[in-house]
Formats: sequence, C-alpha cells, structure tokens
Amino acid sequence: MVRRRPHYNSCVLSLAASARLACWLNAWLRGAVSADSLIAAVMGRQTVVAFGGFGTTPLPPALLLGQLRAEKVSRVSVALPVPGDPLGLAGPAAFNAEVLDTGEGVVLHGSGRGLVPHTLGSTTRWEAMAAEPPAYLPDVGSADRSLREAIRVAATELADLDVAAWNADVADELMNLRTPVPFDGAVTFPSPAAATTAVQGARCLTIVAMAWRDVGGALSATVAARRHEALAPLDHAARNALVAACSSPDGR
Repeated sequence: MVRRRPHYNSCVLSLAASARLACWLNAWLRGAVSADSLIAAVMGRQTVVAFGGFGTTPLPPALLLGQLRAEKVSRVSVALPVPGDPLGLAGPAAFNAEVLDTGEGVVLHGSGRGLVPHTLGSTTRWEAMAAEPPAYLPDVGSADRSLREAIRVAATELADLDVAAWNADVADELMNLRTPVPFDGAVTFPSPAAATTAVQGARCLTIVAMAWRDVGGALSATVAARRHEALAPLDHAARNALVAACSSPDGR
C-alpha cells in the first residue's frame, strides 16, 4: 500500500485520522471534552473499532471509551512513520509493519495496544493490535524549534534549486506560511502552542507533498537527489511536529 500524503488545498489543511483521534482522545482523558463531543467529532457512525481481545469484534464508540477507561489508558500518541524513520513506533514488529503500511496509527499508553486505521469509502475501521509506547516522544517546544529551523534550511536550499521555476505553488506556500489556515474538521489541542505547531507541521507536509510530485520523471538522478535531500528533513520535522502536538497531554 502506498503511504497516504495529505491532500493539498490552499483553503484548509487535512490532518491524518490518527492525529485527529489522538488529539480528541487526549482531550477526553484529561477531562477537557465530553465523550459525546469526542464521538460526534471523530467516532460517529462511520467509525468501526475491532478491539475485544485483539480480535475482530466491533465495538461501538461509547463501549470503546469505557474499555479505554477500564484498561487505564493514560495517554494516546500518534505514529507517523515512513520507511527508515519509524516516528512514534516502538514495536512489536507486526504493529510497526502495519502502521508503516498505512502511514499512521495510534498507541494507547497503558493498555499494551495500538489502533491502525483502514478506510474504505466513508467508513474507517480501526484495528487493534499489540503495541508498545515509544520510549521517547518529542515535546511541543523542541519540535516547534526543529520545524522552524527545517523550514529555514529547506527554503534556502529550494531557492538555490530555483523552486519558483519548477513549482511556483511550493515557492508561494513557503512565503505564506504565516497566513492562518484552518483544519478541515474540528480538532482540539491542549494549548495554543500545540495548535500552532500542528498547523505549521500540516502545512509543511502539504508543501513536501506538492514538491515531491515533481521529483523523478524526466529529472536527472542528480537533480532528483538534490531535491529529495532538501525535502526529507522538512518532511521529518513536519511529522515530528504533528506527533508532538497531537500526543502531548499538556501542550508543552
């Protein structure tokens, strides 16, 4: 399966289903939102969860939340890995492979489980698997600083590669990163800092997706390699920012 990349829309930002779910579940765990609000936002009729005993029995959202309480889930973290960069993953191998295949997943800290989304049409089925929490998760402050530095470096390197000539949209988006853009659905973050970091991370992922569309094809191997080298650190920093913002219990 090809890893899903965010769909680009200059008016709204898309957010990975796992990132959105992690945000809402963390808000619910800390008492910031009600179960009804969470279910209405991300776990309505179009979501099915196979959870019981790591089996395939679907659980309605309300029963799933009860199960999370019973298993003393303390935190939910998002995994947004790519091959060679298992961001948010700690094993076991079967869970890592499944999340790498889909490009995203969540880890339920305290339960020994994780959830992997599989979308067909308007229905998302979250499969439960054995999963371990990562030993390290980035904090919002350090992730934000790393992203800002990655933006600075990428902008300089892409300018040297004359990005405006081969993709004017990428050049425009790099220039307009400070322009406010909303997400394409309700999201709740633990702090304004986390929200800002998540928005910038999502925007940078759209920029990377736009730029990577032009890598390959008729390009020489040398030019393609230079563009990839310019984009890969920004891709990692953007995913790292989203992991930090959406996995943080307190927004710091």
